[in-house]
Amino acid sequence: MLYFGCTPTECIDSFPNAIKLPSLLYDGLSRGFADGGDVSLWSWEAVLIVFGWTALHFILYVVLPGPMVPGVKLRDGTCLQYPMNGHLAFWLCLSFFVGVPAFLGYPSLITIVYDRYLELATASMALSALISIYCYAASFRPGELLAEGGQSGNVLYDFFIGRALNPRIGGLDLKVACELRPGLIGWVMINLGMAAQQMKLTGAISGPMACINAFQMLYVWDSLYMEQAILTTMDVTTDGFGFMLAFGDLSWVPFTYSLQARILVDHDPGLSMPALAGITALNALGYIIFRGANSQKDAFRRDPTSPEVAHLQYMNTERGTKLLISGFWGMARKINYTGDWMMGLAWCLCCGGATPVAYFYSIYFGILLVHRSMRDDHMCAVKYGADWQKYKAKVPALFIPGIF
Repeated sequence: MLYFGCTPTECIDSFPNAIKLPSLLYDGLSRGFADGGDVSLWSWEAVLIVFGWTALHFILYVVLPGPMVPGVKLRDGTCLQYPMNGHLAFWLCLSFFVGVPAFLGYPSLITIVYDRYLELATASMALSALISIYCYAASFRPGELLAEGGQSGNVLYDFFIGRALNPRIGGLDLKVACELRPGLIGWVMINLGMAAQQMKLTGAISGPMACINAFQMLYVWDSLYMEQAILTTMDVTTDGFGFMLAFGDLSWVPFTYSLQARILVDHDPGLSMPALAGITALNALGYIIFRGANSQKDAFRRDPTSPEVAHLQYMNTERGTKLLISGFWGMARKINYTGDWMMGLAWCLCCGGATPVAYFYSIYFGILLVHRSMRDDHMCAVKYGADWQKYKAKVPALFIPGIF
């Protein structure tokens, strides 16, 4: 839908004109299914690329060197081990798929992601479905630990939400292998392919295109450099691995988050240097808040007495846990979300006023974060009881200190 809202030849140019989206989508899909249409939705070449790319990351997960790190203790008392080599995989992929072709004089090879964009997206959806089918079937293996939320008895719901908690094939943990690697590194590869296509068409990479590549590459690099942090997230510790996570990891992230770079190939707004400087400052501030808050929380969880967090104030709870009430976490209860959203807004602003379609991410992500914070607030109220109200009195702001 987002693709047809802004194609290389036709792009919704204002919010009122968004009413055209259903007809653009219908026309685009009609051309795709028509014999000899100019829009292709499927090719076996794209299937080979997507399936091969994902298989490569599964192999790298197993064979690359890296520290083996224990995850959280599971309900059955076990503690799974995970190789932390995603950061190395990131640099190897950039070197081999971008650096080597550029060195050999074929930098435009990566533009295949622009030429085959829809086909690659469709192939990723097919792969997500196949992996989900395997994980659902594997959940019936004897001794397989199941996710508490994936045992409703409704086949469709359990397939979607995920029944198996940690489906594995030998040393390959499918959930953790998919979480950051094929999708996030693929997102960077798509962005670089869009930059290469812009260079091919115009002979130069524009300021907005350079910014979006730099901003989002930093985000992906940070995620992989801090890969160990995912082991304590709900995705890994609580949620099953079903179609929801598989589709999110392998399709939604690379092909939705690369939206701005794809739009900029054909609809660059030609932003001024002051505008780009302001957008860069917004992204930098968002990153400082996002990384600072998450690092502070992770360090405190590991060792509250370590020098980097020993100065922070906290309140004790009846559960025996501690809640931070100073530093970043004294500013707002979801201050990390605030920084994350600020970065997302900066990405969208790189497209200027070219099309409202480019702002899908900031709108969608804002709604998602508000909903997630409401869900988290309810869960914490149940978990901490009266202590949660005391905590909210000490840290009243949700997202913006002193405002909201």
